[in-house]
Amino acid sequence: MTRDLLIRGMIVGVIAGLLAFGFARVFGEPQVDHAIAFEEKMSQAAGAAAEPELVTRATQAGIGLFTGIVVYSAALGGLFSLVFAFVHGRVSSLSPRSTAALLALAGFVAIVLVPCIKYPMNPPAVGSPDTIGARTELFFVMLVVSLGALAAAVGLAKRLYAQHGAWNATLIAGAAYVVFIALVQYLLPAINEVPEQFSPTVLWNFRVASLGIHVIVWTTLGLLFGALAERVLAGQRPRYRLQAAR
Repeated sequence: MTRDLLIRGMIVGVIAGLLAFGFARVFGEPQVDHAIAFEEKMSQAAGAAAEPELVTRATQAGIGLFTGIVVYSAALGGLFSLVFAFVHGRVSSLSPRSTAALLALAGFVAIVLVPCIKYPMNPPAVGSPDTIGARTELFFVMLVVSLGALAAAVGLAKRLYAQHGAWNATLIAGAAYVVFIALVQYLLPAINEVPEQFSPTVLWNFRVASLGIHVIVWTTLGLLFGALAERVLAGQRPRYRLQAAR
């Protein structure tokens, strides 16, 4: 069963990647072009020599973007299917579709939304090369903390379930997660390296487009994989019943 779910998860990941690639080409790449034009303009004003172009812009926005998004989405789909196989029937008694949708929502919040609230995605020309290591480390610290807090919140909800019921247990655990994440984000250092002359409209549109790519990927995983997983699990039920009868 796990193998069947893994295959379907990767297939769904590829489909999600194709959809995300189309979105990125239409809404994301124009913002990258604006940011690159600003970067080149600032370099010329400073009298800096133009850096050699190792990879053409057409390649970056075409096959490079396509390969990066599709490979990432396929890998994410495989991991998503494995996590689904582990939590389904263990964490709750929800249906496969509901489990996949809830898992996708939790993954999007913990892996994408929470880290990006503190350290949002930036286009070219935003951020100093000297601080890229520190910025990367802080982003991954926020990511790890978010995932750990999510796991702790799920465990807390399970412990509170018998005494307070599913709804109240979920609200209490969710509130604890939000409060803890807010405290961590307050304590972690802020990073603001946006040049004063950089267009706020381009920055906003880039961040919205970047977030939209992740929304498409996670929504496709939650909905499409849930439908496929339900068929796989439904096909396995007769065999399980036969084994139980023996």
